[in-house]
Amino acid sequence: MSANDRPKGQPSQTYDSAFLKACRREPVPHTPVWFMRQAGRSLPEYRKVREGTAMLESCMRPDLVTEITMQPVRRHNVDAAIFFSDIVVPLKAIGVDLDIKPGVGPVVAQPIRRREDLAQLRDLTPEDVSYVTEAIGMLTSELGSTPLIGFAGAPFTLASYLVEGGPSKNHEHTKALMYGDPQLWADLLDRLAEITSAFLKVQIEAGASAVQLFDSWVGALAPADYRRSVMPASAKVLQSVASYGVPRIHFGVGTGELLGLMGEAGADVVGVDYRVALDEAARRVGPGKALQGNLDPAVLFSTTEAVEARTDEVLAAAAGLEGHVFNLGHGVLPTTDPEALTRLVDYVHTKTAR
Repeated sequence: MSANDRPKGQPSQTYDSAFLKACRREPVPHTPVWFMRQAGRSLPEYRKVREGTAMLESCMRPDLVTEITMQPVRRHNVDAAIFFSDIVVPLKAIGVDLDIKPGVGPVVAQPIRRREDLAQLRDLTPEDVSYVTEAIGMLTSELGSTPLIGFAGAPFTLASYLVEGGPSKNHEHTKALMYGDPQLWADLLDRLAEITSAFLKVQIEAGASAVQLFDSWVGALAPADYRRSVMPASAKVLQSVASYGVPRIHFGVGTGELLGLMGEAGADVVGVDYRVALDEAARRVGPGKALQGNLDPAVLFSTTEAVEARTDEVLAAAAGLEGHVFNLGHGVLPTTDPEALTRLVDYVHTKTAR
């Protein structure tokens, strides 16, 4: 089944939404808009509801997940909701000893650097993440015709956290393992691909209308290393959910040199960060894919006139695309004025109304 087929068992009320039409490269009434990290620290209502609740706990409470996911939809009138979660949630669910440290990020107690360390990674079952199924049921009921995007971290980025033990600028332990023990590396990524595939399937079967695979750190690799050591696992994940017929979005940071390969891995929509103009990105990705992006999130700190001028540039670069979903070229920055986001959504909708 391709992304152009109506998905079986998926909520029919979202099928004709502007967001899903753009993902399928069909004519749209306006360019759809959503923002990575639209639910989060930029919203005062988010900070209030999260007060006193740890990040991982908030990802495992259906009531909080539902409220946080809905907040930007209510406030900004975006064309899609993104499921509130974190890329390490499935790892926590299978018993990996990790925590999200405020101001640091995910920290792993026992990094994976030897073959015996793989024992930490058992299969993920739907029962492990029953709170995800419950939250998506609540969300799809409230969202109605607004699509919900499922969410997962890609195998390379998950592997990087697991091997480094936490966030890393240079990924030295990750690359040392990838280059020094390619078989262990391949086995690690394959196991993570199985876990990620299972996590996405749970979300789609619960009612998600699309999925996005985040490979936050893969821009640290050269194309040859990506093709040889990462692409097989990402392709396995994307292929694992192909039969559902929901659009599959693939996004990474600093991936200008990898855009063609990321599309080749099986994405229907390739996310583009702010470093590459969309018309050039389309040339690199090739035909048959929609693109998502790609306003620099820092632009939102400038004047309204400057935001509109830079938005016009993004829309002009997207004018010849087969399908375009407007987004930022990375996530909403924590101190962004929420009103700037609301104005941006309205501006794109008005400017592109057909």
